[in-house]
Amino acid sequence: MEPAKQVEEALEKMNIQYQIVHHAVAHTTEEADAFIEGIEGVRTKTMFLTNKKKTECYLLVMDDAKRLDFHQFEELTGAKRAKMGHDDLLFEKLGLEPGIVSIFELLNNKDHDVKVYFDKAILSEKRMSFHPNINTSTIFVDSDDVLQFVKNLGYDYQILELEG
Repeated sequence: MEPAKQVEEALEKMNIQYQIVHHAVAHTTEEADAFIEGIEGVRTKTMFLTNKKKTECYLLVMDDAKRLDFHQFEELTGAKRAKMGHDDLLFEKLGLEPGIVSIFELLNNKDHDVKVYFDKAILSEKRMSFHPNINTSTIFVDSDDVLQFVKNLGYDYQILELEG
């Protein structure tokens, strides 16, 4: 099934409202932001991280304008030597290619072994935007519904107060 269709069907099954904008390929958050200019919602980036030994994987959702302080992430989560997850591990755990990481990739985490984190700063926003597992669309979902989506999939999440 087409990745975006999988996301839409999951949201509809959960009775979660969304707005989707189809656009040209966006390779960066800056390109994606240009296609959705003027539409309400915080622009997010979802980072796929792992510890040095690749025994734990993390999804971190934060404002796309913010830079992650890896040391602070380690302090807040207890992660050991956190770094960006390699492309092969990303595909193994979430079934997708780099450049389209989003919270919706949890649909593909068959082992249910990815830890989920949100930056507190974005939760005060009414809506969040993500790629729906493809970089030719951007989907907007109410922030409360994003959290509900994660819970509906059986994941717990933690809220971090990231500086920056």
